[in-house]
Amino acid sequence: MIASLSLILLCQLAGEALVRGIGVPMPGPVIGLMLLLLLLLLRDRFAVLARGPLRGDEGGGVESTSRGLLAHLSLLFVPAGVGVVQKLDLIVDHGIAFLGVLAISVLVTLLVTVATFIVASRLMTRGGGES
Repeated sequence: MIASLSLILLCQLAGEALVRGIGVPMPGPVIGLMLLLLLLLLRDRFAVLARGPLRGDEGGGVESTSRGLLAHLSLLFVPAGVGVVQKLDLIVDHGIAFLGVLAISVLVTLLVTVATFIVASRLMTRGGGES
């Protein structure tokens, strides 16, 4: 489990180093997750990579370690909750503005999602009819 956790953190560190080195406007952990995904895809294609923390899911691989992390994911929200409680005075002062921004952002997200679905549906229908 230590080796698997180290691999996950090493991928995150490599992603952060790439982002800072190249200056890409993207979070480092996202790049790190893509690197980990690439490693897992390569592991499935080349059997020589299926050892150590990249081995299959027989108890010590990356999959079981990530399942353990996901089981306790809610603990990662505790610091954010404490930060919100510490700033309750700001929420009281600007609560209406927060609710307005939240409502507008939810509405915009829903509209963009619907528009994306409609465009993708039309493209898939058009592409399926030509085959």
